[in-house]
Amino acid sequence: MDPVLTRSQLVRWRNAIFAIFLASGLSIATWSARVPAIRDTLGITRTDVGLMLFIGGVASILGLSTSSVILARFGARRSMLTLMVVFAVGVTTIGIGTDVFVSWPVVTIGLVLWGYGNGCLDVIMNVEAAAIEKQLKKTILPLFHAFFSFGTVIGAGLGTLAIAVGLAPGIHLPIMSVIIVIIGVISIVNVPAREAAMDASPTEERDGWRERLHVALSAWREPRTYALGLIMLGMAFAEGGANDWLALGVVDGHDAPEAMGAAVLATFSVCMTAARILGGPLVDRLGRVTTLRILAVLAGAGLLLFILAPNLPLVFAGAALWGLGASLGFPLGMSAAADDPAKAAARVSAAATIGYVAFLAGPPALGFISDHIGLLNTLYIIVGLIVLSGFASGAARPIAGSTVGAGHATPSTRAD
Repeated sequence: MDPVLTRSQLVRWRNAIFAIFLASGLSIATWSARVPAIRDTLGITRTDVGLMLFIGGVASILGLSTSSVILARFGARRSMLTLMVVFAVGVTTIGIGTDVFVSWPVVTIGLVLWGYGNGCLDVIMNVEAAAIEKQLKKTILPLFHAFFSFGTVIGAGLGTLAIAVGLAPGIHLPIMSVIIVIIGVISIVNVPAREAAMDASPTEERDGWRERLHVALSAWREPRTYALGLIMLGMAFAEGGANDWLALGVVDGHDAPEAMGAAVLATFSVCMTAARILGGPLVDRLGRVTTLRILAVLAGAGLLLFILAPNLPLVFAGAALWGLGASLGFPLGMSAAADDPAKAAARVSAAATIGYVAFLAGPPALGFISDHIGLLNTLYIIVGLIVLSGFASGAARPIAGSTVGAGHATPSTRAD
């Protein structure tokens, strides 16, 4: 049986998972900030860089897909620490592969280690975050995702500083890897052992390996998993499409200067992060389903405004609505997948795998299509996916016995 936690233990657990989310974001921004230096040092083309990133993305999908098996075998605490070490080693390998070995295969190995470790961790840390939601009896999973965003901001800032002082990737990346491991060690100490997370005390009897593996794979046989995956797929396209194509859409589609493209992207990011910080109470008031439907309308309307805007002020307004609408779909999908603690890892893993396909396949697919019909016209595809996400939002309704995300504004919203 899982332990009854004191308020102090629960706060330490919450803060530990906040830190793990932050470390995950820190890791991706650390090496992403040095991609130009990596390309120049290795003397490779943008196509080569794209291929390396694609291989790293495939490794991330494999990590997501196998996370429930890893969790079932080793438990959450041991798995999270090990995976943080794995992707920290990957970040270090990227650095030394650039400056010591000057070898793109070594850098690619680093991306594979980072991708697999971070992808696998992504599911397990979301399972832990959802468990904390259940303990607190309120929606805070979007706030965990905001900490991931904080990590990317910190990583990008430190990367900018490293570039300014002339720190080579071979030095900068290993230093950040050590920091990530330190965060992991300190955090795991404050994560309680829980039977639901497969890491109960060794003195307690656990289900056999086959039984745990059966539970880990069971989610792929449940229709709700695919509906949640569709919610996350649409919103992942909405978020990833903005990160990859919004700035270029401003410059090429609206004939604006490059600085305006960056400013509009910043507007999108600020609105999305702010919504993740402040969105939990809204979900608890209105319920997951109503919130997701409202956000789908905001995202779709914002994207349409962005595409059709006749002037830059409306482009900014469209980006702001787009960011607000895209903010909570992915974390609320994770939260819904984890409604049943006994099957949380399996369901989060399966639904996240479907959603993350958008991050891997979306950019090249949209880029190919845009070469034929234009970038702004291509964004209508994302509008369609957002609409599908809105229609699928009913799948996020809390299951029997779960109260997080049910809403309590009125009797009519209580069912959401």
